Formats: sequence, C-alpha cells, structure tokens
Amino acid sequence: MKYMKLGTKPDTFYTEEAVRSVMSDVPADLIIQVNGTKYLLHKFPLLLKCGLIQRLWSNTDNETSQLVSISVHNIPGGEAAFELCAKFCYGISINLSAHNFVPAISAAKFLQMTESVAKGNLITKLELFFEACILQGWKDSIVTLQSMWRQSGWLDEHRIVQPCLNSVIEKILAHPSQVTWSYTYTRPGYPKKHQRKSTPKDWWTEDVSDLDLDLFRSVISTIRSTRKFPAALIGEALHVYACKHLPSPQEIQEQAQSSSAQTDHTPSKHRHVLESIVSMIPAELGSVSGSFLFRLLKVANCVGASPSIKAELVKRSGRQMDEITANDLIIPSSTNPQSHDFSAVEAVLENYLAQFHRREENERMMVSMTKVGKVYDSYLQITARESTLSVSKFIALAEFLPEIARQEHDGLYQAINIYIEEHPELSKEDRKKLCRLIDCHKLSPETRANAIANDHMPLRTIVQLLFVEQERSVRASSSKEAYAIPSWNEIVNARVAQDDAKRSTDEREGGYRQKESVAGARGEKIRVAPSPSPSEAKTAKDREENIGQFGGKHKTK
Repeated sequence: MKYMKLGTKPDTFYTEEAVRSVMSDVPADLIIQVNGTKYLLHKFPLLLKCGLIQRLWSNTDNETSQLVSISVHNIPGGEAAFELCAKFCYGISINLSAHNFVPAISAAKFLQMTESVAKGNLITKLELFFEACILQGWKDSIVTLQSMWRQSGWLDEHRIVQPCLNSVIEKILAHPSQVTWSYTYTRPGYPKKHQRKSTPKDWWTEDVSDLDLDLFRSVISTIRSTRKFPAALIGEALHVYACKHLPSPQEIQEQAQSSSAQTDHTPSKHRHVLESIVSMIPAELGSVSGSFLFRLLKVANCVGASPSIKAELVKRSGRQMDEITANDLIIPSSTNPQSHDFSAVEAVLENYLAQFHRREENERMMVSMTKVGKVYDSYLQITARESTLSVSKFIALAEFLPEIARQEHDGLYQAINIYIEEHPELSKEDRKKLCRLIDCHKLSPETRANAIANDHMPLRTIVQLLFVEQERSVRASSSKEAYAIPSWNEIVNARVAQDDAKRSTDEREGGYRQKESVAGARGEKIRVAPSPSPSEAKTAKDREENIGQFGGKHKTK
C-alpha cells in the first residue's frame, strides 16, 4: 500500500487540561471548537490555507488583543481529520494513505482548502495522490472505496466511488498472469505467496468480500455482464462473501439466546445479505456447491427469510442433492432450533426426484440416486436419535425415499436399530412396523448376521432373515462360502425363552394356559429344510410371535 508524506516539521501538538495546542514561541490567538474538543491555535497558518476559517474569522469581533473563538461542527472525519488539516497548515509532517485519504479530503473540502485560497493547497495534493497512487493500487482502491462508502454511500460528491469501482473491476478482469500487485489469499492448503507458481483465478475474491453489500453487488453484476468469467468463479466469490458476512446456524442460535450478542437489526441484516446472495447465484448447474446451498437454506430458516427465497434454495438444493453429506441435511427448525426441519428435507428430496420424472432414467441418474439413498439413510441414522421423533414420522421419513434408490438396506437397518435403541419405550407392535421396512434380501451377509443376533429385532424378522440366509447358504455351498450363523432351533428357542422370562413378570392374566402353550412350543423340535412343508409352517405360526409361513415373500410385511 502506498503512502504520501507532506510537511517536514516535527509534530508539536500536545494536550493540556483537555485542550489541544501546538508548541510555539508565539502566543495562541485562536480558539476553535471542533465537536467536543477545544483547539488553542494561531490564526495566520490557518487563515492562509482554510477558506472556511477565513470567513468565520471575518464574521467575529476580532480585536487583536483578544482570543477569537469559532466553532467548526459536523466536519467529516471529526477531530482527527481536522487535526490532520491543521498540521498541514503548520507544515508539520503528516502521512497519507488509503486508510486516511477519505477523511482527509472530506475535511479539506469542508474547510475549503482550495487553490483559490492558496497555491499548492491540500485538496490539490490529495487529488494527485488519488490519481497517481490509490487508483493504481489494488488494495488501495478497495480500502478507499470501502471508507468512502461507509462515510457517504452513493452520495459521492468527491467523485471517488466510481473511479475506485472502475479500477477494481479493471484489475479483476485482467488475466491472472498480469497480476503483479499484492492480494489476500488464505485458502486452507494453498501454498504461501513465495511458493506459488501461478496466480489462482479467484485471487480477487477475498479482498472484494471486504466491501459492503451494495458495492459487492455492483462489482459482481459488472463482471458478470462481461461474460468473461465462468459461473463457478462467480459462485466462489459469493461463497467467500457469505462465509465472511453470514454466521453459521449454530452462531445464529447462540446469538438469539444471548440478548447482549445481537441488536434489533442483526436478523434483518443477515436476512438482507442472504437474500442478496441468493439472487446473485448464477442459474448454471454447479455454479455453487450443494453443501453451500444447504448452508444457505439453514441460515434462511434461522433468520426468517421470505418464502420465495426458501423455495428458490429448495429448488437449487434438490438439483444438487447428490453432492452433499448427511450433516448437510440436518436443518434446524425455524420454530424450535433444537429440533429438525423434516419438511424442508422432504421438499428438497421431492425436487431431486422430480428430475427423474422429467428425464429418461440412465446410468448416471441411477448412480446419483443410489448415492442420495445412502446419504439419506445416514441422515435417518442421525435423526433417529431425536427423542421427540415419533414412530409414524420416522416411518414416513424412511418411506419417502423410493425403493429404487435403496440398492441395499444396510443403512436403513442401522437407522431402525438406532431408533429402537434410543426409544426403549417402543411397543412390540411399533417394532414390527419399523422392521417391516427392511427387505431382508437387500442386507449384506455381515449385516444379516448382526441382525440375527440382535435382541432388538422381532422374532418374525429373525426368522425371515434365517430363511434368506438358508437360501444364500444353499446357493453358496458350491463355492464353499460359510458364515457362523446359528440354527433356526437355537435362535427361535432362545427368543421364546427370553419372552417367557419377560412374560413371567409382566403378564400374569391367563398364565396357566399361556405357559402351557409356550411349554408345548418349546418342546417341539423345528426341522430345518430348504422347502418347509405347510404343517411345519403352521407349527411355527402357532408360536408366541405368530410367525408367518416361511415360503412367503421375505420382505417383512
């Protein structure tokens, strides 16, 4: 960043009893009140350079033997800017840069330090510095632009904002090989500046993200209109800006819980930034990542974005659902941040599946849908731990994914098992309903073995798993595949014994008849055969768990 030094005298300004003054052998004869600060100065250095001070002096009763007091209020840049101009009048050394250029030129114009008042006055020197240094630099233009914008917005009476914007855009559009100026680039894993062999294409995104939203939007809209940049590069700039100016959903929740951490304007400010970013996302598929879209959707829920913005994010997220992870689907509820927004996930999944209705199914789409199915089942495993999630809602979520997307049911089994473990109050009927979702044929051998030994699984499901395993063993016997799977007798009799022990404590009505039935069931021997006869099926059906015929469909009904 470039600097300009004016003046040669040492700084002799000092403070005494809350009054700012300057060391001099000549007594002070001018008091200037600037907002809340009093300055005890000399009239001639200031009158020679400042047209406003001249006019105010002429309007006072200025007897030579008395101190003259004048007030200068509402000066741009405040006391610091006024003191900078005063030091220039005294010839005291001052350093100018992009950081103090805007308050300096604003104060100089306010004090009328023009060429008509004195040759080589401050305004002329500042304008030369602006043209020769600030507009030629990258960060100089960014800093000056932001400083000017915060002070006056689009009220650019000094003609600074537009030249700085033009300078910034011109440098962004330059080929990366022509970038010779310093820039900020702190991507994780990217080489340090002295180790870089070439300039990255998105070198400009971090520095531009420092701009206020309206300036950033102006830069993005201008470079998009040139059609020189791919949509993904514009999307990267939006991603960097969002990361800097939008808090994470967790941070928003923490701010909402802490009244001291936010003002009344905080949610509306975040909402404005979010909606502006969404409106700037290029229409091209893949211009931003699926994870970024889901992050925006989470923030939209937390800040109360408009329904149209949410609908747009749901639509875009659905188009790129095969790029995400299970954690991306964890969207906090807008009404209860401690709960999940299942309706938003269902809406996204519905938009994703709509693509398959509009196009012919091909291999790429099937690969995509299979990937989404695995991610969705991982999402079910996370939500299964939510204590307030009802059985009916969990089943509805599991069934929302079409069967064609589940090439295997290992993930679904894990989700159901977690739900049963986390909800020990479930009735036997509820467990049966859950396990009816599992297609035993779509479980891997390892998962089937785990499920057969799982005490949480209903006996009906265990028997169906055993029958599928028996079929697989017969088919695999020629290739000498073998798994340590317990026999049907061992599993069924063990489970009946477990149920018998539970019933002895909890169910006493009709005990003699029930015990006699159970004892009869336990006394029977179950013969394992590839094709069970109807009589054997009937015998199994009479058991406590009311097992269905073995020869039926092996997906639990």
